[in-house]
Amino acid sequence: MDIETSYKKYIRLFEEISSKLKNEDSEFVFNTRMAAFKKFKDAGLPDHNHENYKYAGIAEILSEDYEFSLESRQALVDLNQFFECEVKDLDTHVILLSNGEYYQNNKPIEGINENVIICSLKEAKFKHKEIFEKYYNKTVSESNDSYAALNAMFANDGLFIYIPDNTKVNKTIQLVNLTHGFGNKNVFKRNLVVVGKNAELSLIICDHTLNNSKNFTIDITESYIEENGYLQYHTLQNEPNKSSVINNLFIQLERYARINSFVLSLHGGIIRNNLYAKLSGENSEANLYGVNLTDRKQRIDNFTIIDHISPNSTSNELYKGILDEEAKGSFAGRIIVRPGAQKTNAYQTNKNICLTPEAKMRTKPQLEIYADDVKCSHGATVGQLDEDALFYLRQRGIDYKEARLLLMFAFVNDILLKMEIEPLRNRVASLINARLRGEFSDCSHCLLNCHTRE
Repeated sequence: MDIETSYKKYIRLFEEISSKLKNEDSEFVFNTRMAAFKKFKDAGLPDHNHENYKYAGIAEILSEDYEFSLESRQALVDLNQFFECEVKDLDTHVILLSNGEYYQNNKPIEGINENVIICSLKEAKFKHKEIFEKYYNKTVSESNDSYAALNAMFANDGLFIYIPDNTKVNKTIQLVNLTHGFGNKNVFKRNLVVVGKNAELSLIICDHTLNNSKNFTIDITESYIEENGYLQYHTLQNEPNKSSVINNLFIQLERYARINSFVLSLHGGIIRNNLYAKLSGENSEANLYGVNLTDRKQRIDNFTIIDHISPNSTSNELYKGILDEEAKGSFAGRIIVRPGAQKTNAYQTNKNICLTPEAKMRTKPQLEIYADDVKCSHGATVGQLDEDALFYLRQRGIDYKEARLLLMFAFVNDILLKMEIEPLRNRVASLINARLRGEFSDCSHCLLNCHTRE
């Protein structure tokens, strides 16, 4: 298939299922879908000629034909038997999604704070209608991205989290996205996270595939952080080489709200990470970090927009990448400082190491400043390992291969040190160490023993 054929296919699919969706949805959600459908039809599917998707490998993704169905594709076996978190001392509430749906046999969440709501998106749109409709698709509707619109058209379930005012959740919430089953699937996932005033939440999202099919996943996580709220957000991508992912994170911060976001891409076929941070409130703060490791013919594309709307807001963005063999990568980061956002502090850095002449990295940091009393900077580097540092380590008896590994790990370790959850930090460090040694293998918690990570 080509991009034009895919575009027509998605239009036809939506028209075929729209009456079924109308019967199952609330009026609000169905109207949201129809608005997204109009936007998608008008905008079309971007390809390499679109500036924002120039290096994302969209043509390669859409060359495959993917199956999509509104019918439930939940596992017929107990997925709790297939997943058990292997991170020592990481005490979390674990929630499973099965092919984008809230798993019907999730273990009960015990000991959670009073009035915290954790449920499926399907349930939330009816049972918690007032909260749901206040936030759902609020920032996504402001985006002109066709793939965000595609998700709004088709996504039917996911996770809903609501943390009421003055509540600090006593455990980290761990969402595990399990993709499984035969055939090449189009999976649409949608998560909505609301952190109330003076509330705190730590969230980990793990993507895990139980087969080796060519799946194409388009997901959105919307995060709204009210006044003086705090969200620790971690997404860990560790997928097979045949996978294709467009991952979208939308963030809105009110007065004195904060987020620490970590996007960790350790393995995958083609990965596109979109991040949109809207600093709506005065003195809000967004700390946005990313690590990506690629080799073989893998491709990763990070695209970020940080929008400073109110004065005295702060953003710190640091993304780092290591590319080996014939891997391709790109980074496009855009910071906007609106006219009313005086005394903004905004810092953006993208650093990359290409280990071979065949590896390619493209980077484009951007600043748009419409205020005159600000402190802003941006920069990017693409280079190789420091030969002087290698020589220094080898002089001290460290062999060449180990010296290279030490330098690569040190390159990304400053981002890991910013992670506040120590057990998770240690586990990610061990995964990165194994990945740099070329030891990507089966996840020990997966009972399927899928050895074919081609």
